[in-house]
Amino acid sequence: MRRWRGVSRVVVLVGVAALAACAQKPAGTGSGLPTSGIYKVGKPYQINGVWYYPKEDFSYDETGIASWYGPGFHEKNTANGEIYDQNELTAAHKTLPMPSLVRVTNLDNGRSIVVRVNDRGPYANGRIIDMSRRGAQLLGFDGPGTAKVRVQILAEESRAIAAAARQGTPAPLLAEVDGPPPKAAPRGRIEVSGPSGPVTTLAASTGAPRPAVVGAPIPPPATVAGSMAEGRFVPAPVVAQLPVKAQEAIYVQVGAFGSEENVAKARARLSSIGQRASVSQTRSAGMTLHRVRVGPLDSVDRADSLLNQIIQAGLTEAKIVVD
Repeated sequence: MRRWRGVSRVVVLVGVAALAACAQKPAGTGSGLPTSGIYKVGKPYQINGVWYYPKEDFSYDETGIASWYGPGFHEKNTANGEIYDQNELTAAHKTLPMPSLVRVTNLDNGRSIVVRVNDRGPYANGRIIDMSRRGAQLLGFDGPGTAKVRVQILAEESRAIAAAARQGTPAPLLAEVDGPPPKAAPRGRIEVSGPSGPVTTLAASTGAPRPAVVGAPIPPPATVAGSMAEGRFVPAPVVAQLPVKAQEAIYVQVGAFGSEENVAKARARLSSIGQRASVSQTRSAGMTLHRVRVGPLDSVDRADSLLNQIIQAGLTEAKIVVD
């Protein structure tokens, strides 16, 4: 199996670890590698025959299945050169810029946290984000290992991080992001004990993005609680309780097509493996798309099995979604 290692190559590994995120062991304390990492989007890359296209997508909002990674990668380098700490609120994503901030909401229990994307992965079929161990603990799925989640990029905060990083040359470091730590603005605070210390639970947070000053370092806006650690903005363990729909359903989505011809081809391919699909319409970027889905499915295991079957049938763009 293959795994992206954060540099412009793919190496061959064996075992389950090959499907996790891509942290790798630092070269050593004398390597000079900054633990704050660099700002990185990256070029298109291929893992297990699937192409991924990293980009700055500040409108990213997707549902799917989250996993987590921990002890086997603790204190190794992430894809953008940071040092992975399983006790910080970080995550691996296949295409989002590194670092960026995303809100991850567990659609089963409504728990929601902000994490820093600083790694690439996961590459197991059907997973959209790989959380740190601490993140999985706060969202309540470190035991089962997976959860139905919604992942939303925090656009203004992530733009601020990108702008600050780009002010440096030749390789901008997040150590250049300076300023006072963002302040939490919770309502209805409740202190609860967590696996790694106290956690703040809140109903909502307020605050407006800070205005950018041309030529000055740009700290993350005050809408996210956190602190600076070795030049990195580290989100605080603040768990928001958000409303979620009961019994969020799991589907395997084969694709979202603009033409009826492509819909017919996908349905015919599914029929050849004994699967019937539903078709629904959605709007995206001013276009009407036809979503071809199989489901609802009663478990993540069932969705995983069906997804693998569909991909093996040649529908390689298929993915697990939650709706």
